[in-house]
Amino acid sequence: MTLFPDLVHTVLGESIIGRAQKSGAIKVTEYNIRDYSEDKHRRVDDTPYGGGKGMLMAAPPIYNCYLEIMKELSGTVRRVYMSPKGKVLTQDDAKRLSEYDNLIILCGHYEGVDQRICDEIIDEEISIGDYVLTGGEIPACILVDAVARLVDGVLSAPECHESESLSDGLLEYPQYTRPFDFRGRTVPEVLISGDHKKIADWRRSEAEKITAERRPDLLKKE
Repeated sequence: MTLFPDLVHTVLGESIIGRAQKSGAIKVTEYNIRDYSEDKHRRVDDTPYGGGKGMLMAAPPIYNCYLEIMKELSGTVRRVYMSPKGKVLTQDDAKRLSEYDNLIILCGHYEGVDQRICDEIIDEEISIGDYVLTGGEIPACILVDAVARLVDGVLSAPECHESESLSDGLLEYPQYTRPFDFRGRTVPEVLISGDHKKIADWRRSEAEKITAERRPDLLKKE
């Protein structure tokens, strides 16, 4: 649910997520909240009670849009509002949300949305970081990308996301491809040894080292 459906459509229509939509592995539908405004000028915002700068997205158009979406859905549904006040998105959240049949994502704009919409229809608020953007569309695209790639059929094989950064609580180990020698920097010998156990041990060790250096907070969670 957005005021800028073309933005979302453009971002999610490319690359892996775009191909996944074409293959039918996932479906992404953009709903323009303005289409559900009962105002003759299709207004969706108004001044906040109590004063203050900026405009606030009004509840009725969002709720009307939500009701229309619910008519089209079957199966489990999770309703998310992209908000800087929400819980910061993690890989565990992406895994959890990928288990639902449907996600409804509300993109805020201006100074946000009428609180009664959150109270009435939203299950959780999610943030993509401790900063503020001009709207919820880019955060929504990030959420869709993070969740969709965990859905069967989106990536070429489950292994594509099972051994990457954060999938097991660690940052990813370094990876290399040809040429063997690039500007005097060569590939670690263990990776061309053919010894799969040594390679696995090296990758685990490197992942732990990088995590300790860059994100020690992840090791504390373990």
